[in-house]
Amino acid sequence: MNVAIVKYNAGNIYSVVNALRRMGIEPLLTDDAEELGKADRVLFPGQGEARGAMEYLRARGLDRVIRDLRQPVLGICVGQQLLCHHSEEGDTQCIGIFDADVKLFVPVRHEEKVPCMGWNALTDLKSPLFKGVEESEYVYFVHSYYVPLCGHTIATTGHILSYSAALHKDNFYATQFHPEKSGSTGERILKNFMEI
Repeated sequence: MNVAIVKYNAGNIYSVVNALRRMGIEPLLTDDAEELGKADRVLFPGQGEARGAMEYLRARGLDRVIRDLRQPVLGICVGQQLLCHHSEEGDTQCIGIFDADVKLFVPVRHEEKVPCMGWNALTDLKSPLFKGVEESEYVYFVHSYYVPLCGHTIATTGHILSYSAALHKDNFYATQFHPEKSGSTGERILKNFMEI
């Protein structure tokens, strides 16, 4: 299978590369529109800041390339957020696949920390992406911004409030958590994506 990872100025890409290699997949890391278009699966991972990431993507036309992809696409962490309509981080217009806005966590009590960092349980699983994953299995999160529950939500988790742990629309899937850092559960989710 030909798997491509969108190359842009975001961290965490190499942990995704290594996770795929452990699964026997040698991904292509590229920002070339033709290569992305030819891939069987495209991953759009990232850690970083929304405004800078979108400026980089727009300068290279990658925002349009990603929007036009027709094969299964998986956004991860900031990748999920950039697939939404707008982010409060830097008041950023994003790619707009998901009709949802990305919000900043606002602590209500002293013990509620931002960023959300650590293992949280997945609930309300609604997609083949979670085939073989049990309700309340744990995956790894690290983020300060979140996508509220919406019509695209296919998994829920909670930190300060309930929010979207994963989204789906058409050929686009996205996770706020890091499957590549989530042990056997994350590996199962990546395998499921490859089989969609």
